[in-house]
Amino acid sequence: MPSTRTAGITIDGNGRRTINKAYRGARVFVRLGAVCQEHAERRLAQEIERLQWEVERRTHARPLFSDCCNRFLAESKYKRTKDTIAWHVAMLLPYVGDLDVRRVHDDTLRPFIEARLAEGKSPITINRTLEVARAILNRAARAYRDADGFPWLETAPPLITMLPESPRLPHPVSWDEQDRIFRRLPDHLARMALFAVNTGLRDSNLCGLQWSWEVPIPELERSVFVVPASEFKSRRAHVVILNDAACSIIETQRGKHALWVFPYRGTRVNGMNNTAWQRARRAAKLPDVRVHDLRHTFATRLRAAGVSAEDRAALLGHSLRTMPEHYASADIGRLVGLANRVLDRVGTTTILRVANG
Repeated sequence: MPSTRTAGITIDGNGRRTINKAYRGARVFVRLGAVCQEHAERRLAQEIERLQWEVERRTHARPLFSDCCNRFLAESKYKRTKDTIAWHVAMLLPYVGDLDVRRVHDDTLRPFIEARLAEGKSPITINRTLEVARAILNRAARAYRDADGFPWLETAPPLITMLPESPRLPHPVSWDEQDRIFRRLPDHLARMALFAVNTGLRDSNLCGLQWSWEVPIPELERSVFVVPASEFKSRRAHVVILNDAACSIIETQRGKHALWVFPYRGTRVNGMNNTAWQRARRAAKLPDVRVHDLRHTFATRLRAAGVSAEDRAALLGHSLRTMPEHYASADIGRLVGLANRVLDRVGTTTILRVANG
């Protein structure tokens, strides 16, 4: 097809002109038909102007909040809380993901807050997601840079207002309440819940408990689990003492998975606070009992059984300077005896009635 006096415009034997031109890495191709050369040149100028605007827009485009989220998630992939962070990000993206990062503030987050409140979520739950949004914005201002070295967010992020919270008091469950909830749980979740009330282990550590953390104690003919410092809240390794009930549960779990102690359908359980847990507590008429209350239950039963504050701290993994980093088998044997006290339904009833009264 012959070229015309303007590069990028050609004409065929029937007088039909076509624009076919490469410009700044993009190609303009438009069949114009039987138009004059002046019309074709004007159209080419318009197309080049449009491409120039697109290139400038891409060059100076501001990152979206979703871009910041993706980078934040990539940085968090080795964190113990990576799954929780990803869950909060998933809550935020439908509401502010497509916004310029500079436009994420109280007003644009309001629809998210109102929607979560309408779903019956507590201010505490909503605030945890807002805290993740705040952390992402802080990283965008302080750490994230474009190709020219400029921050993704030029100024300090706006202060995201948290909702007023009314912290709920712990609810250590009584033996009757335990029976009412546990018998309504599926088997795998019931075993995890029973293990929690006999060890005080947190949900995240219970779900992530690994066979490689088991340490045999030959003198006692039983074992313990040592949660690494990187996986424990206080950033100290924690020795999980197994009383007789916890030992029995461990034996039932052997051989079910090569890595996870409490697998479900061949993989790790992401969290105990799932649909089955919520359904069971509603059916038991105990809708306010949380998974973390199982840990409170263990602590309360230890106290009711006369276990000292120092020994309770050791069993629960509280960080105290006086606590040893390692325990001799004699120490572990003594702690096993103390942990077995929570199996006495009679001796651990009174203080629970007071706590729940």
